[in-house]
Amino acid sequence: MNKSTLFHQFVSFTATIHQVTHDLTQNVTTANITPLHYKILEYIKVSQPVTPTEISECQHMSLPNTSRELRKLQERQLIEKFSDTEDRRKQYVRLSPEGEKMMAEAFACIEERFLALIQHATSDDLKDIQHALTILEQKVFQQKD
Repeated sequence: MNKSTLFHQFVSFTATIHQVTHDLTQNVTTANITPLHYKILEYIKVSQPVTPTEISECQHMSLPNTSRELRKLQERQLIEKFSDTEDRRKQYVRLSPEGEKMMAEAFACIEERFLALIQHATSDDLKDIQHALTILEQKVFQQKD
């Protein structure tokens, strides 16, 4: 296996992921939020609770900009901030009940679009896709612990 060829295939794959993600999430919410706010809420949904620093790093934003955007989301009652029970200086963010409701609606729309993408996949194709995703998660997209 030529690792350079594999790398170029990976770069192409990740670019495609960004495009498909954009297509799946475009105009997905009815809450009239910005694409940036959607990305922040999506990250919180799949990773909560998270710190503002984790959001900042994931979204490639400065911490002051992240704090400003989180303040806007909090004003719209889509997120809640709370302190660590052991270290009161450490802040966490999670979705509020209203934020959970909005993201459930958004994910339902995205799921519908995803199912349309895979509508012609056979049972074996679906097993292969699931296996490929599992391998990618385990070997390439490892979550930080």
